[in-house]
Amino acid sequence: MKAKLRLGILFGSRSTEHEVSIVSALQLANFVNPFKYDLTLVYISREGAWYVGPALWQLETYLDFNPRKSGLTQVFPDMTARSRALVSVKRGGIFAGETRRVEARLDCVIPVMHGLHGEDGSLQGMLEMMDMPYASCGVAGSAVGLDKIMMKQAFRGAGFPVMPDTAVSRQEWLHDPGALMRHIESVLPYPVFVKPANLGSSIGVSRADDREALKQALALGFSLDRRCLVEQGLDEPEEVNCAVLGYDGDITASVVEMPVRQGELLDFKTKYLSAAQGGGMASLSRIIPAPISPEETARVQQLSRDIFWALDCKGVVRVDFMIDRATRGIFITEINTIPGSLAFYLWEKTGEGLRYRHLIDRLVHYAMKAYQDKNMNLTSYQSEIISSAIKSRSGGAKGAKA
Repeated sequence: MKAKLRLGILFGSRSTEHEVSIVSALQLANFVNPFKYDLTLVYISREGAWYVGPALWQLETYLDFNPRKSGLTQVFPDMTARSRALVSVKRGGIFAGETRRVEARLDCVIPVMHGLHGEDGSLQGMLEMMDMPYASCGVAGSAVGLDKIMMKQAFRGAGFPVMPDTAVSRQEWLHDPGALMRHIESVLPYPVFVKPANLGSSIGVSRADDREALKQALALGFSLDRRCLVEQGLDEPEEVNCAVLGYDGDITASVVEMPVRQGELLDFKTKYLSAAQGGGMASLSRIIPAPISPEETARVQQLSRDIFWALDCKGVVRVDFMIDRATRGIFITEINTIPGSLAFYLWEKTGEGLRYRHLIDRLVHYAMKAYQDKNMNLTSYQSEIISSAIKSRSGGAKGAKA
């Protein structure tokens, strides 16, 4: 009998989107095939501590989080390449020292992180050091995808259609708020949207139609991030999203959706708080397929695939767009390299339908394929640098340094 793959779900972490991550992770966990995978939930607390244990399956565990009361075990990732162990440390008495125990070993992980310390490439870098297969974009794609300023620069450089914008910093704001606002007004017409550079889920995003609203939006943005993107807005645009699944040359775009927003901005409350009772992003009001022309649908899907390729993405992502009602111009808003609910609701309605359980299989497949490709790379090169340095030192050359 074939052994089950030891699969881990990493979630939580030090992020303003911490609770969104919890909802997405538990939603994913309930669709994992227990006959194919030996699943371990790995929760990273708001303080950055890692925990495992049965109580992580219950939402109530995360209210007034108390790991001792919940019977959770704190673990530490073994950074030794290919160890893939999560180790607990029990401190003994004065003379007993410490006892280390392997609580779990993992063959592959699915990061379900949103925002900093998980979706921004930091976790991906750690997993690369551990030599752990993982089902998300790599370090570079994750970092660029989360940072809205770098993302827009990359998109513009690649020739993708984006709205005009300008990048501003907290230091500029603290030094001379008036000068900063005058600069923004000189390069962008109202309305504008102010977005913290490294946050998602529309947290801290504000629309400004005049100087006073811009002042408030910048104050909020800089309370959440050191850098902000100020982007020219459209008058009541049509918003559409498209997910992409794959790795390397195997890239598939999903059906296109149109989220139904309430008011001028599809904000955090609309996306998540009102949807919490029904299962995160999957329960948000939406029209699938989006009521746009076949030509516009094809354009959105092609742009989504092109962006996936340009950022060397892996797994599943979601690309968000705005369509100008007047000109029908299509503009890219952002890429979500770990989308809420992993956009499973889009794949269920794409083609003949890809169920969440099978979407997980595809994510694991791409993670393992990327890992195999990485192992084909040479990671060391034998040179004579050190031996030459030793010979030079032992040669007795006056004043020589290795």
